[in-house]
Order: sequence, then structure tokens, then C-alpha cells
Amino acid sequence: MVDTVNATGQPASEALPRAAGRAGTLDELMLSMDVVDTLRHQEGLVSRELDEDRREQELLDRLRSTYKSQGIDVPDRLLIEGVKGMKESRFVYTPHPPSMGVTLAKMWVRRGRIGAIAGVLFGLVAAGWLGYSLLVERPARLAEERARIELTETIPASLEQVRADVLADANVDEAKQRAEQLYADAQSALKAGDAAAARTLLGALETLRAEVRSTYQLLVVSRPGERSGVFRVPENNPSAQNYYLIVEPVSADGKVLSVPVTSEEDSKSAVANKWGVRVSKPVYDTVARDKQDDGIIQNRRIGEKKRGELVVDWTVPMPPGTGGAILNW
Repeated sequence: MVDTVNATGQPASEALPRAAGRAGTLDELMLSMDVVDTLRHQEGLVSRELDEDRREQELLDRLRSTYKSQGIDVPDRLLIEGVKGMKESRFVYTPHPPSMGVTLAKMWVRRGRIGAIAGVLFGLVAAGWLGYSLLVERPARLAEERARIELTETIPASLEQVRADVLADANVDEAKQRAEQLYADAQSALKAGDAAAARTLLGALETLRAEVRSTYQLLVVSRPGERSGVFRVPENNPSAQNYYLIVEPVSADGKVLSVPVTSEEDSKSAVANKWGVRVSKPVYDTVARDKQDDGIIQNRRIGEKKRGELVVDWTVPMPPGTGGAILNW
């Protein structure tokens, strides 16, 4: 018989036994690994049987029975080799102990995940910084800048203008003196950096300007369902009576105005469009008789407030002790 030659140049009759030998070795290695794997998955069996060498034969019998039930014929030498390999931890991967090199290697292997986490963390930090800058720092800077402009520009300019208006329109020294005092107090507040106090004083100066510029007639209220006068009995003098006419300030075009009024009873001030003016009993009785005739007061005007003045010019007799106001009746 003539041998054929394979691709390696060797006779087929020589190549086949060698291949068979390698195949057999590989199969035996796989069977040995399978035996060890079977032992590893039967942890309870291993812990009971391998603690005592005298029972190794019983373990071998159980392994042989396990493989036989699966239709696999495993030689005893492979079973023995598998048990020995299990004892020696053969075919078991033992990780390297912790070290800087191992840590760096793991980080390199996981660089994609680490990079993604780092990117997310960076994004969160950046978003937090941006949010803090936009929602906290920037509004605080803007508020600080507004306060600075208000103290150094807005309020000072308004004070100058309102003071100049009062001094130009006032016809009495009292109004001018009040304007100068309010202006000086506001300047002190500005120097102290007290914007709230400066705004309050500016408001008072603006009220004074409105008071100086106002002009109206003081008319007794004469409408159905409303009182035109009242009287009071003083607490400290029960035998006396104070008489008041209920009045309202009316402009030249017939509009009822609101002006600051201070009550003589409790010294409280308010902006009112109607209040009581204290008059003498003869004046009170005259208005009462006028209203009793036909329910209408013919002569309602008792005073006039002129531009540039602070007080009303009365058109009725106002003896000492009269002219005070009340806000409630």
C-alpha cells in the first residue's frame, strides 16, 4: 500500500496517530476541567467529602455515577486527576493582589465608563456653577448696583428737583423752612448709606410739594344720607361741647381731592377726602338752619386753600380754639 502525503509533506499514516494523540490529550484536558467544575458546583459535597481523605473513594464513586447517568464514560485516572486538581485549585483563576498597577490597569479597562461618569460629574458641577452665578451672584450684583445708583444718582436728583419746586412755589416761610429741613435730613441719610430713610424723607418732601401746589375750596358736605355736622363732649370737660362741620376739598373743576389731615383728638395723620372742621357754635347753628330750610345747604363754602399756602383762608368767623380737625365721627 502507498501512503498519501498530506499538506505538511508527511505521510498520512504518520500524521493521523499524531493528530489522534493531540485530540485525545485535548479531550482528557477538557474532561479534567469538567470534573473540577462539577466538584466546584457541588460545594456541599466537596466540603463534606474532601475534608477526610479516607472517603475519597466514595467521592470518586459519586462522580463516576454522575457522569454515567449523563452517558459519559470518564476514566478513573481523570476522576482522580480532577479531584487532585480541585484540591490544588487547578483551573481556578486567582486574581492579582491589590496594587497601584492593578488599579491603573482596571481604570484603563474601564476608561469608557469612567470617562462617561467624569463627564456627567463635570456637567453637574458646571450646571451648578452656572445656576449659582445666574440665580444668586448675578441678582445680588444687580441689586447692589441698583442700590448704589439709587443712593448716588436717583434719590439725590429727585431731592434737588422737589426742593427746588417747593422753594419756587411756596409763598410762606414755613413751607420753605420745612423743605430745607427735609432736604438736609435726606442728605444725611444718603451719606450714611440709609436708602430707606432717604426714600421716606423724599416722600415727605413730595407730599409738601403737593400741599403747596394744591388749590381747592373747602365745602360743607350736603348730600342725602350724609351728616353735615356733629358735636363732641370732651372727656376732660363733660359740661362743654365741641362743634364740627363735615367738609371736603373740591377743586376748580368740581373734583373732590385727597389731602393730608391731622386729627386734633389723637394727633394721627391721614390722607383724606372728607373730615370734620371744628367751628364756633354760631357758625354751626347757621349752617344747621340753612340745611333745615329745604334740606340743602345754600352757602357751603367755609374756606379756600390757595396755591403756595399751607393753610386754609377761612370765609367764616374762626375764633381761637377752632379750626382743628377730626377724622372719625
